[in-house]
Order: sequence, then structure tokens, then C-alpha cells
Amino acid sequence: MTDQNIIADGDAPETGITPGGTTGAFRDVLSKDHARRGKPPLHFADMTPEQRVETAKELGMPKFRVKQLANHYYGRFDVNAAEFTDFPAAKRDEAAAAFFPELIHEVTRQVADNGTTIKTLWRLFDGSHIESVLMRYPTRTTLCISSQVGCGMGCPFCATGKLGLTRNMSAGEILEQVRVAARMMRDGEVSGGPGRLSNIVFMGMGEPMGNYRSVLSAVRQISAMPPEGFGISARNITVSTVGVVPGIRKLAAEGIPVRLAVSLHAPSDELRDELVPMNKRFDTTQVLDAAHDYWLASKRRVSIEYALMRGINDQAEHARLLAKRLNHYGDDWAHVNPIPLNPIEGSRWTASKPEDEARFLEILHDAGITATLRDTRGQDIDGACGQLAAKTREAFERAK
Repeated sequence: MTDQNIIADGDAPETGITPGGTTGAFRDVLSKDHARRGKPPLHFADMTPEQRVETAKELGMPKFRVKQLANHYYGRFDVNAAEFTDFPAAKRDEAAAAFFPELIHEVTRQVADNGTTIKTLWRLFDGSHIESVLMRYPTRTTLCISSQVGCGMGCPFCATGKLGLTRNMSAGEILEQVRVAARMMRDGEVSGGPGRLSNIVFMGMGEPMGNYRSVLSAVRQISAMPPEGFGISARNITVSTVGVVPGIRKLAAEGIPVRLAVSLHAPSDELRDELVPMNKRFDTTQVLDAAHDYWLASKRRVSIEYALMRGINDQAEHARLLAKRLNHYGDDWAHVNPIPLNPIEGSRWTASKPEDEARFLEILHDAGITATLRDTRGQDIDGACGQLAAKTREAFERAK
């Protein structure tokens, strides 16, 4: 599999599936219902400026109406054209149908942490399900969003990985998660009263680098100021990857100051081959080299995500080797986020003992590595990404 093959579907997201590859050790793990389902409805967020103007023209609307629609969408988080008082009443229904088709529909919502964590299950146009999680902290509010339906990376400890990859999401489907969350914060629907959505992390369902074009379009629209985007600083956006090296290098060349997060989970190739199948295509040296090059290009410290699993990757020797691998580059380029595993029901992969977590952190700190144990949210709900969607799918299969 060539480097271009691994992100080819990011260049053509309408095909729905990352190609996996015809050579090399790694293959995408595809869902049994991964066959093409057609494209999502074309949404305002998916259109180029020229397409928006042309669509308005076809509806008999002047060009300036497009800017009005953009102000409603990006500035007011609103798609209910029936209430656009600055818009001709006779054109509101047409505008809604042409520019704002429903892309995501709330199925269920789970609330945790005294109302400051809200996990939402969404149904897409083709019956697929994805999840997003809104988390309010004292000084920020973060939304974790999905970029694919399922995931083809096949990591055995991950609930989304067990679903396999169904298809890529459109930029509009990605952005609708952001718009709804921003509106919820503005309207005080999250415990703590009205506020502002400040941070976006592409750490929900899917491998963002496998849907590169839609993810990059979403990043640009999230970070642009209204009426071109939602006005959330690119420095407050994190794009995660299991280590798709061509995607990391392509993102570095974009010159957008987003933070890169690499889901490493193991310090050696032998262990990572088991935990992250993509390692058989891009090994730890290639991944860390690309991540360090991202730091050199962006001057944004890279987040190293490391899910701690009891007796598997959480022992002192793992921490020492991780510190050695990171310190090899000679500069303070990485921040390690050890993550207490949110285990999947019935899985052999389980969370580390608290004393092992503490020892792991201590070894990293002693080696001069910046590291912070990740705050786990939503442990009293289906907190691990993909758990809610997986349960919904299982219930559907049983009902057939």
C-alpha cells in the first residue's frame, strides 16, 4: 500500500470507504454494511462559495442572501429558516430545503457528571449512527466529534474499532455536531448556564486521516470567523490519528495551527502491532518521526495519547521505554496523556490499577516528560466512544 493509498479516500470522500490497500500488512476492517449508501444531502457547509451563489440564483435569490444564510448558520447556529425574519417569507421553505437538509438527528442523549457531560447518539441520513460528547470544565468547554461511521483501524480494545468502518462522513455531517453543541452552550442547555463552545477534538468515532478532505474542510470552517465559520480558534482544535504518517505530513504542510494527537498506546513495535494494527504499516519510528516533524513545522506540542491497560502496557518498563523514545529527539516536543481505559463490556482489556497509573506518571516526570493523567468523563454512562452506537446496532440486529 503506497502512502497515497492510505489517504486516497480523504481526497475522494464521496466514495465512502478508505481503500485499505492491495499490498502491505494492514487492511481496513470494514463493517458488514460498508457498501456504498449514496452521498449525504448537499448542505450549505459542503458547498463552495460559487455553489452557494448558484443555488441561490436557481431559487431566484440575489447573491446577498447567501451571506444572510451564512450569518444565520455560523453566527447564530441556526438552520430554522422559517424564523429568519430578515429573509423573504415566500423563500424561507425553499432556502431551508436547498441549503439546510437535516444531516444528523438526535436519537438519544446520556447525561453524566452532574449535567456537565452530555453524550449524544445521532442518526444519519442512511440510518447510520455516530456519537459526540460535550464536556464542560471550569475554564473551557470541549466537544469530541466523529469523522467516520465506525472505524477501520481495528484496535481490539476500542468499541468503535469493533464496529468496523461503514463510511466517511461529509464535512456537513461533521460540522452539524459542532453547530448543535455551540447552540446548546449559548442557550444554557448544559449545566452551569449559558457559555461558549471553546475546544474541538477529533477523537470520536473514526480515523480523521482516513477522511482527510472532509476533516480539513471542517477544520477550516470551525476556525474561520463568522460568516465563514464558527470562530473557534484553530489552536483549540485537536486532530487525532493512530499514526497515518502521510496524513500527519500532509496536515503539517497545511500551516493550520491545530494540535496533533497521536494515539500511540505502546512504546515498542512488538506490543503496538497487537494493540494498533496500523503499526504494521507505519511503525513506531515512522510515526514518532512524523509527529516530531509536525512539532518542528507548527511549534505546537504534540499530544501522545496512551490508553493504560492493566498488565499489558502500564508497567514500569513500558514507561521507561516510552520516555526513552520521546527523549531521543532532544527537545520538549511532546505531552503525554496517559488515559485510564474506559473498558468495553465483556472485554479482556481493562483499566490499570491506580498505583500503576501513578508509577507510570512518576517515571515519565522523572525523565523530564510532560505528562498529565487524562480526566475521564462519562464513566457512569456508555463513555467509551462507540459503546452507545454498538449497543444500538446490537438491539437493531436482535429486533430483526
